[in-house]
Amino acid sequence: MFPSLPVLAANASRALTRQPTGLFGGKTIRYGNNVPHSMHKTRRTWLPNIQTKRLYSETLGEHVRLEVTARTLRTIDKYGGLDAYLLGVKDTLLSHEGMRMRVMIKEARRKLGEVPQVTSVGGALRDNAVLTV
Repeated sequence: MFPSLPVLAANASRALTRQPTGLFGGKTIRYGNNVPHSMHKTRRTWLPNIQTKRLYSETLGEHVRLEVTARTLRTIDKYGGLDAYLLGVKDTLLSHEGMRMRVMIKEARRKLGEVPQVTSVGGALRDNAVLTV
């Protein structure tokens, strides 16, 4: 059906420390130690900087409420919007929610008869996209 769906199935069995329900850009919980001067190590965790935001999808024509990391917000701005980010980013950086949104955007664009136009940002074009000049 879509070339990115087999990647979603392959990543479904991946063990995650937190179920990513938003756009985390590959960020997960990190673990380590607090090490004071006495060298008595205690375990701690570093959580991703997750914010709940309403992002506008031009293709769907509506705002979508998503949990995103601060880094992903900057990346979305770099790509030029939510739709361009979802269509242009690597499959491995998208969670189940991101893959679901990508499929919804592709279906909406197909119904509108649009050719997906994604500019290359820091890499090769993805999903048979056309480079806009």
